[in-house]
Amino acid sequence: MLTGNDSLVTEFVLAGLTDLQELQLPLFHLFLMIYIVTILGNFGLLTLIGLNSHLHTPMYYFLFNLSFIDLCYSSVFSPKMLMNFVSKRNAISYVGCMTQLFFFLFFVISECYMLTSMAYDRYVAICNPLLYRVTMSQQVCSALSLAAYVMGFVGATAHTGCMLRLTFCNANVINHYLCDILPLLQLSCTSTYVNEVVVLVVVGINITVPSFTILTSYIFILTSIFHIKSTHGRSKAFSTCSSHIIAISLFFGSGAFMYLKYSSPGSMHQGKFSSVFYTNVVPMLNPLIYSLRNKDVKVALREVMTKIKKRDKL
Repeated sequence: MLTGNDSLVTEFVLAGLTDLQELQLPLFHLFLMIYIVTILGNFGLLTLIGLNSHLHTPMYYFLFNLSFIDLCYSSVFSPKMLMNFVSKRNAISYVGCMTQLFFFLFFVISECYMLTSMAYDRYVAICNPLLYRVTMSQQVCSALSLAAYVMGFVGATAHTGCMLRLTFCNANVINHYLCDILPLLQLSCTSTYVNEVVVLVVVGINITVPSFTILTSYIFILTSIFHIKSTHGRSKAFSTCSSHIIAISLFFGSGAFMYLKYSSPGSMHQGKFSSVFYTNVVPMLNPLIYSLRNKDVKVALREVMTKIKKRDKL
C-alpha cells in the first residue's frame, strides 16, 4: 500500500549501532547510563539557573537554552535507541522516522547557533566589558536565541521536505541507530541529487557560518587576553572560555566528520560511530563541562544544597 508520498515503504528497520548480539546488553546499560546522566545533568542545570537570581545573566541565559536543547535533543532518539538494544525487530514507522528526522535536525542546528551566540557573548564580555550590559541586553539575547531556533526550524524543514519527495521501494533497513539524512538517502530508489545539493548547501552553511563566527570571536578574544597584564586576569578570562571551546570542538568536530564525508557504505559505518559523540556524548558532557569548570555554578549548587540541608533539619 502506498503512503502519502507514493512510497512503497510504510516502515523502516534501524540496523542499530552493531549487529553483534553479545554486545547488545552491555551497550544497552552503557547508553542507558549516558541517557540518565544527560537528563539529570541538563535538568539539574536548568533548575539551578532558574532558581538562582544571580545566574540570570546573558551567559547563563544561553546556557539555559543549550541545556534545554540538549535535554530535548537526546530524548528524540535515545528512548528508541535503548529499545532497539533489547528488542528483536527494530522497526520504526515511515511517519515516525520522518518526525524523528525533523526534530533531530531542528535541535542539532539550533545547538550550532546557540553555541555561536555563546561565543559572541564571550567576545563582548572580554573585548568590550564596559559595554557588555548594553550590548547583551535582554532584547538582544532573546533575538539571538530566537534566531537559533528559527535557523533550526528552517534547516529541519528543508531537509525533511526534500526527504518526503523521495520514493523508498524494497530496501528499508537504515544503516544507523536513528533516522538521519545520509542513511535514508542510500535507501531511495529515485534520484537523490536535489537532496545531496541541499545537504551540501544547508549543512555547509550551518557548519561554516557558526564556525567562522566562533573562530573570529575567539581570535579577538585571544588578542584581548594576551593584552591583559595581570596573570590572574588572563587565567580568569581563559577559564571562562575553556569550557565553551571544549564543547564546540566535540560538537562541530564529530558533526563535520559525519556530514561532510562522502556517503559511501564504508564512510557511513564510520560516521555511525562518530555520530555517537554529538548525539550521545556531547549532550551528556555539556552540563558537566559548564558546571564543574564554573565557579558561579558551583557556588549556586552549594547554596541549594545548604538550603536543602536546613529544610531537612527543620
